[in-house]
Amino acid sequence: MDKKHTERIAFLIFRLLGLLVVFTLFWILGFLVYNGLGVISWEFLTTAPAEGMTEGGIFPAIVGTLCLVVGSMIFSFPLGVMSAIYTTEYAGNGMVVKFIRIMTNNLSSIPSIVFGLFGMSLFVNTLGFGDSILAGSLTLGLLVLPLVIRTTEEALKAVPHSYRTGSLALGASKLQTIWKIVLPAAFPNISTGLILSIGRVSGETAPILFTVAAYFLPKLPTGIFDQVMALPYHLYVIATSGTDLEASRPIAYGTALVLIAIVVCMNLLASFLRRHFGAKVKTN
Repeated sequence: MDKKHTERIAFLIFRLLGLLVVFTLFWILGFLVYNGLGVISWEFLTTAPAEGMTEGGIFPAIVGTLCLVVGSMIFSFPLGVMSAIYTTEYAGNGMVVKFIRIMTNNLSSIPSIVFGLFGMSLFVNTLGFGDSILAGSLTLGLLVLPLVIRTTEEALKAVPHSYRTGSLALGASKLQTIWKIVLPAAFPNISTGLILSIGRVSGETAPILFTVAAYFLPKLPTGIFDQVMALPYHLYVIATSGTDLEASRPIAYGTALVLIAIVVCMNLLASFLRRHFGAKVKTN
């Protein structure tokens, strides 16, 4: 068999695998839309659950999920970006940087339930935050921090070195060069870490199980020390241990569909920001 035939077979296999992935994705989405679309209504999206979560809506869980996403990003995104700036722009390639990267890679491979137990031990018990939005946000922030650091490092490395030398040659300081030149050029790729982090935080159940999530709390939070309902945990509860599994099953499908829709909307927003700032970088 010559090289051309081998190449054609390889490309055919790759296409089939790609089509299989796409088909699986659309099959899952179609399944959720088919079973959950009939439940979606204005009342379902704007009211609290009732009757042991077999009736009513999921509004408190939606608000709780958004609070946790925003809170975790406020913590992890600035810290992750600053850590990546230090390791890429200041620390060089010494043993300290290698140690930090090894630890970052190790953190990214730790199961999420371990982060949940750590968050319960540190934030809930030791620091006295209790089961709260603050404790849950910090735990989720730690969970996605390695992802933000690694994607930001790669984004900073992708900025041509001539940008830095040109800025320094014009008299700018290193900090001014990073803030005015490097970060704007790298931000479109940095936002990739933000997109991936939002997607992971939105769907995590184990970390919030120990730090913030409430089984049944049909009210909105009033502060960062309040406990909240969240869509992933709400979905887990009504699908596995509700008071009436058959009656709550349509609500479970509807909750899953809303959760996916929120993740998609956040990803679209982040992608829009990426394209917007990428266009600004090209025009400048």
